[in-house]
Amino acid sequence: MTKTKRLSVVRGTLELLVLKTLSARGESHGFEILEWMRSAGKPPLDIEEGALYPALHRMEKRGWLDSEWAVSDLGRKAKYYHLSATGRAAAKSESKRWAEYVKAVEQLSHA
Repeated sequence: MTKTKRLSVVRGTLELLVLKTLSARGESHGFEILEWMRSAGKPPLDIEEGALYPALHRMEKRGWLDSEWAVSDLGRKAKYYHLSATGRAAAKSESKRWAEYVKAVEQLSHA
């Protein structure tokens, strides 16, 4: 059986990935966000749990995310995150910035 190789997350992209995940999924708790980001990409992304939670807290401090405590489907207390209006605007600007970055890298790789 062949093991699928996971791609490391490029430094500085985790917050964009969270923004995109919450845009696609809507309100989710941290573990749901992590699992979706790990599995949605082909090949899957290698995202450390220890990196996600500090990023979520930073994004809350910036006003990009709102959160509330609720009970998960497994009956456990979990913090659920969703995009604020500022977060939706950040998702657009960060996506644009990422597209510009990808374009620059592609241009350099074909030089």
